[in-house]
Amino acid sequence: MTRKLARVQQLTGQLTGFCGTRESRRAVTRSANSVARRRASALLLLMLALLGSTPTWAGTASTTMAVTAAVISVCTITATPMAFGNYSPLGGSPTDATSTVTITCTQGAVTTVGLDNGLNFSAGNRRMAFLTSFLNYQIYKDSNRTALWGNSGSDLLDTGTAPSIVPRNFTAYGRITTAQDVPIGAYVDTVTATVNF
Repeated sequence: MTRKLARVQQLTGQLTGFCGTRESRRAVTRSANSVARRRASALLLLMLALLGSTPTWAGTASTTMAVTAAVISVCTITATPMAFGNYSPLGGSPTDATSTVTITCTQGAVTTVGLDNGLNFSAGNRRMAFLTSFLNYQIYKDSNRTALWGNSGSDLLDTGTAPSIVPRNFTAYGRITTAQDVPIGAYVDTVTATVNF
């Protein structure tokens, strides 16, 4: 805009020079006056063009634009290791451990969580393996270790409706029963946790 104003001032000075004072206009000829007027008109048009003008419209028309999105039901699940530590077959009490299962879901998702039977299930028992030997254990939904946590029907953990996307934690309660006649070794198993939504 500063550049435009400078140009306008320059053109205004030229316009004044073209028109001259009252005394000088008396000295010019009629033909010169005509040329000056034409030049002045051209300069005024140029000044208007440099300053710009607000366009005018013959009319307007409007419409609406639909904006949509679908929030989907989705969940993620993680679980910490269930580490029983040392087990003594001669101990008088069961060996217990826990794991934390964490689910994160879309707000409003209705969910259940299942745990499968691991890799070595047999005769109703989950089993950790060491070579050809097996150590029985179970996983429960409650701290009293009475309700088995399984992968179908009533054995699923009912985790309700997600109130938000804030992660929710659930505890899995493990137990190795006493007096199992197994050889020394490091026993392992892998259980898959699944969130249903």
